[in-house]
Amino acid sequence: METEAELFWEKRYRAHRKWGERVNPLLAEAVEPLRPGTALDLGCGAGGDTIWLAQQGWQVTGVDIATTAVAKTLERARELGVGDRVVTEQHDLAWTFPAGEFDLVSAQYFHTPFALARSQVLRTAANALRPGGLLLIVDHGSAAPWSWNQDPDTHYPTPSEVSAELDLDSDRWRIVRSDKVQRTATGPSGETATVTDHVLQIVRTTGR
Repeated sequence: METEAELFWEKRYRAHRKWGERVNPLLAEAVEPLRPGTALDLGCGAGGDTIWLAQQGWQVTGVDIATTAVAKTLERARELGVGDRVVTEQHDLAWTFPAGEFDLVSAQYFHTPFALARSQVLRTAANALRPGGLLLIVDHGSAAPWSWNQDPDTHYPTPSEVSAELDLDSDRWRIVRSDKVQRTATGPSGETATVTDHVLQIVRTTGR
């Protein structure tokens, strides 16, 4: 039986018209100097990041709570000729996490209106990195006009707050970027707005 969270995101992605068309720019920026390896895309949604990574030569696992999201992402990857480099899995990350080790874990705008032990999920993601692997967390620092969250009282945790909540051992993980940036974002209907993003990049320096 679908949970309230699954139903919410299913409804959102069943209504989504465009699949795999745009990569998040901060992901593209972070990945540019990296050698392609294995990547995990947490909350792959419409598949833009998953497919773009595959097009750059990465072997990618795209994960989402919505079965529509993972099915359409894989379908679109196959249409674009990178289906052999994409695996998709349905997970409610509040309960399950994909198996394996990764050179990159990307958590782009990993927010939800439902209860989620987000820090626990991101710590699990950090532990899923191979030595030298990168955990990239990009969070909303403001709300775009088309966002599902228009609560004016929303607190957007800073990168420092997020890293403090993760409480990773500094002997095994190293923060390589922690800042906020502004950019022009494009909405689902082509509208634009200036938004703030919070960026946190963490490298795993040693194994277990």
